[in-house]
Amino acid sequence: MTMGRLTTHILDTAHGRPGGGIRVKLFALQGERHLVANRVTNADGRTDEPLLSEETFRAGKYELEFSVGEYFAATGLETDEPPFLGDIVIRFSLKDGENYHVPLLVSPWSYSTYRGS
Repeated sequence: MTMGRLTTHILDTAHGRPGGGIRVKLFALQGERHLVANRVTNADGRTDEPLLSEETFRAGKYELEFSVGEYFAATGLETDEPPFLGDIVIRFSLKDGENYHVPLLVSPWSYSTYRGS
């Protein structure tokens, strides 16, 4: 069976640019919640390597956690304490043999996501 991979991309819609320097954590939810990957996005808003690749990919339930509150506080755009959006958590499931891309479009006050290609 062909394994898949998981990637992400963050776009800062408030500034119209990629969300670089944002911490992204991936947790597996099989049994107890446990950390699988811990990355920081590059200047293009992507992680330098997939969150899951052919070698590490397993079907199941996962959570992506994006630390956007810290990012927007550093830009000076979000000054509320605590920020409206701190950590964004997206829960989803993966199937064997498929590639998944989970983009995050985010501002200090809203976000959206979808299954990309």
